[in-house]
Amino acid sequence: MDRHVHIVGTGIIPMNRRDRTIEDMAHHVVADALADADVDPADVNLVIFGNATAGRLVDQGCIRGQSFLRRAGLRNAGIINVDNSCAGGSSALHVGTLATLGGSPTVLVVGVEKMWTGNRVETLAGIEDGVPLVERIRMHRDLENPSGSVLMALNASWCVKQMEERDATPEQFAAAAVKSRHHGALNPNAQFQSEITIEEVLASPTIVPPLTRLMCSSFTDGAAAAVLSLTPASGAPRIRTSTIRSGNGDLDYHERLAETAIAAWDDAGIDPADADVVELHDATSAEELYALESLGFYKPGDAGPATLAGDTAVGGRGVTVNTSGGLVARGHPLGATGIAQIVELTAQLRGHAGPRQVEGARLAVAANTGGIIGTDAAFIGIHVLEAG
Repeated sequence: MDRHVHIVGTGIIPMNRRDRTIEDMAHHVVADALADADVDPADVNLVIFGNATAGRLVDQGCIRGQSFLRRAGLRNAGIINVDNSCAGGSSALHVGTLATLGGSPTVLVVGVEKMWTGNRVETLAGIEDGVPLVERIRMHRDLENPSGSVLMALNASWCVKQMEERDATPEQFAAAAVKSRHHGALNPNAQFQSEITIEEVLASPTIVPPLTRLMCSSFTDGAAAAVLSLTPASGAPRIRTSTIRSGNGDLDYHERLAETAIAAWDDAGIDPADADVVELHDATSAEELYALESLGFYKPGDAGPATLAGDTAVGGRGVTVNTSGGLVARGHPLGATGIAQIVELTAQLRGHAGPRQVEGARLAVAANTGGIIGTDAAFIGIHVLEAG
């Protein structure tokens, strides 16, 4: 008997709009995912619902999934809510995978985030809720800057480390942004769908040196959903492994990412060189390069030159990175990001990604992170998918 979990349906909405309610977005992706899976809402047994900021931004602190999906027809499903900062999506997918393996016949995982409320300060505060209070106070004392984002200041410190220890350059960071925007221009669901140049990236306003505006991900409204089942469907990818770790402050963020990646490759029985496409957590374009090296796709210092050479773009020589456009171009609706990655990889493994299709894609990786504990990652979820 096949004991792998299969992704039998997906749904996602365009992330370039600000006029939709959180209920509207949630209902839209659920209806699309269930239709894609040919599943009636009444046949769903369990819903895992990921969201990070609704308590602060839309005044719904508890029973979020029940509140936002009350008209979705899910009358026979239990709904469990997951709040895990930027990793709510991969957290929901992990729980949903375990539930499916445990006997729930049809599981729906959903991520939705309403971040554009007109109050930028509150949205930034909602993002920073992914840091323990005492450390938020310290970060604001030590990392306060004109952009208002201490997390971008933390990312900027990682950029400096890359430049000092791995010979990374701003041009390499900019090349990652250009590649992301190129892929985003091929994705009708991306937040940003226009091409940019390295010169434009470097000349864009500075956020925290050496990061410029076009190197950084933005606030995003968005939602995504996936239907999980033990029963295979035609072309449905299977989840080869779901590997998670939570940091406690003992390691650096990228050390934790590397440790989790080694465990994921071992769980899946693969080498990172076997992967055809990866969707990774590029909060900034510089972070894309650091993550590629931490995940084992490149040796330290090699991801930047490879990106500048075009190796990580569709049609390039290396693993193809963030065909959706990633956080920088597709957008980063916190609790939905991990599931949005899965929607993209499912399209790739089905051969349905259109002009951004990776030819012959058979093995795909999603890496989603959330929260900061000291300088450690609060949560990392890595999923390896295989074509059906």
